Amino acid sequence: MVKPEEHKDLGPRSVGRLMIFKMPVIHASATIAEVEEMLLKKTRDLETINYVYATEGEKLVGVISIKEIFRLPKAAKISERMKKDLITVRPHTDRDRATLLAIEHNLKEIPVVDSENRLLGVMPYDAILRALREEHIEDVLSTAGVHSFQDPSRNITNASALTLVKKRLPWLLMGLGGSALAAAVIRYFNDALQNQILLAAFIPAVTYIAGAVGTQSETIFIRTAAIDKGLKFANYLWKELRIGLVISIILAVAMFLISFIFWQTPVVSIILGISFLAATLISMFVAVLLPWLSSRFRVDPAMSGGPMDTIISDILSIIIYFAVANVIFGLLS
Repeated sequence: MVKPEEHKDLGPRSVGRLMIFKMPVIHASATIAEVEEMLLKKTRDLETINYVYATEGEKLVGVISIKEIFRLPKAAKISERMKKDLITVRPHTDRDRATLLAIEHNLKEIPVVDSENRLLGVMPYDAILRALREEHIEDVLSTAGVHSFQDPSRNITNASALTLVKKRLPWLLMGLGGSALAAAVIRYFNDALQNQILLAAFIPAVTYIAGAVGTQSETIFIRTAAIDKGLKFANYLWKELRIGLVISIILAVAMFLISFIFWQTPVVSIILGISFLAATLISMFVAVLLPWLSSRFRVDPAMSGGPMDTIISDILSIIIYFAVANVIFGLLS
């Protein structure tokens, strides 16, 4: 049987790093009575006793549950009662795939075999649970855009306060600079504000709705990408833009009606309707594009995504809002 030291080249997330080597193994020709005798003699030396593994030579040919062993006739042979349709993994198999197999087939542990189907060990129940827990944590963090740092030994959950400050502060300072740029954009469109001061009151509404829609799109994209490793970005983006168009039209119509009913200003209502339509659609596009670009350039979206998405969305929303206002006022004059 292959020993742990023979698998030093295995990846850190491989099954081979988690497998154990002391499990009940017996020849397939043995009887149930012989299995019981073997278990009684070797129980203290075994690391797991969920299944008995039947072999011919070193090759795995079947498996039988411990529960079944004590319910079967003593004279019955393992080869007659064992399960032959086996779920196995290789030492280099990713632990997440092994965990999914265990859940899908309701297994307490998974046998590990080589290319010749020789039994090497098993991935035990506690290792499956541990891998499942870590994968769940990663998925939850991934949903929020939080990924591991480049050094795999130090992820965001155990990084020092100083490390997190260094990683977060530059992006927040960049966002602060973007806020100043947004103020400059508003000042540039001072003529539009002078034409209709009510426009200023709706700046927060335009930027908030665009930002909220963008946050939804970004979160859903990151979660989808974490679950579907083979996600095709172009197809996803096209689908998201179609969804965005419907959402944008509904929000634009709602904003037009609200502003017209409460303020009875048709011009401002038209500006708001068009602005909401364009700003929310563009915000959704940016919110999906940014995390995708971050992953392509190996930049952590947890640090860059929020500030960058917010400030880009705000600036574009303000530019669209006042550009639409200038065009409408220009047509009316």
